[in-house]
Amino acid sequence: MIVVSNTSPILNLAVIGRLNLIELLYKKVLIPQEVAAELSAILPEKFSKKELQKLHYIETLSITNREVVNSLSLELDLGEAEAIALALEMKANLLLLDERRGRKVASRFGFRFIGLIGMLVEAKRKGYIAALKPVLNELIVKAGFWISDELYSRVLHEVGE
Repeated sequence: MIVVSNTSPILNLAVIGRLNLIELLYKKVLIPQEVAAELSAILPEKFSKKELQKLHYIETLSITNREVVNSLSLELDLGEAEAIALALEMKANLLLLDERRGRKVASRFGFRFIGLIGMLVEAKRKGYIAALKPVLNELIVKAGFWISDELYSRVLHEVGE
């Protein structure tokens, strides 16, 4: 399975110390250069070029078709545009995206996508995390991740918590 990620899922998992879930769930994810740059700018101690190379389950690739990126950049930020362009180039099976606009564009291309909360639900179902509620709370408190009260309750109910 070929999985491409935008910045948000990787960044938020790193902030709460759960980056290993990416490897457990997907074995390997691909990220474009812009996502690597965004990660490095926000958390340089975890995502410098040297540190990213140590993470064997995250591979940084360059985009060959800049025209696609330029076109997508009219609607999306550069990281999202490059992630979708990379997914097109690599014929990805799944995109890791949290932002609504990115998902809307990804769906126009027929991509299947999942956000961080969906990833955590999957991790809970597969037994990679014992309970979802403490992880969601960590995301909210430590990472400043926003989740509506309705979604918070619905997701916990969905996993039996």
